[in-house]
Amino acid sequence: MLKIEELTYNFISQFYDFEKDLVLTNHFHSDWEADILVVNSEGFSHEFEIKYSKSDFRNDFKKNYQNAKTKEKFLKHDKISCGDYICNQFSFLLPMGLIDPSQVPDHCGIIEFYHNPDKWETTFNEVRKPRQVHQEKFWNLVDKDLMLKMMARNLYYKKLEAKGKLEELILPPGFLQKK
Repeated sequence: MLKIEELTYNFISQFYDFEKDLVLTNHFHSDWEADILVVNSEGFSHEFEIKYSKSDFRNDFKKNYQNAKTKEKFLKHDKISCGDYICNQFSFLLPMGLIDPSQVPDHCGIIEFYHNPDKWETTFNEVRKPRQVHQEKFWNLVDKDLMLKMMARNLYYKKLEAKGKLEELILPPGFLQKK
């Protein structure tokens, strides 16, 4: 089976240019994590959520969140569909034929993929374009400097984890809780 990291790599490398687009994976924004977040050169953003199973897909619509500042509780897709959402567009990246398009809300784009393990090729088919839920540019809604600092810190943590050093280090209390 195609690993999520391999699927992500294939998708990004086929459709995005790192010199023109900001492409982030497993990026926390708003009140949840985006599997893939793309901000294009014009400042418009698109979140892609990868789902491998029907149950994982259905669970995405049950996700409850609470706004950290206002304590308001809401369902993820209610927030997205009404435009009270940081990204301009939202799409699902799904295995070919996993979900009938009629089961996917109208605000969501649908991109299906097929992986041929014999040729090690992954193809993508845009079944439906996402609806633009608002016209506000990403950088008008996000503190760019703070985001850059958080990305740099997270990259450092990942580097420590990749080197296997994190558990060997003696760090001050609370160091890892600041993520």
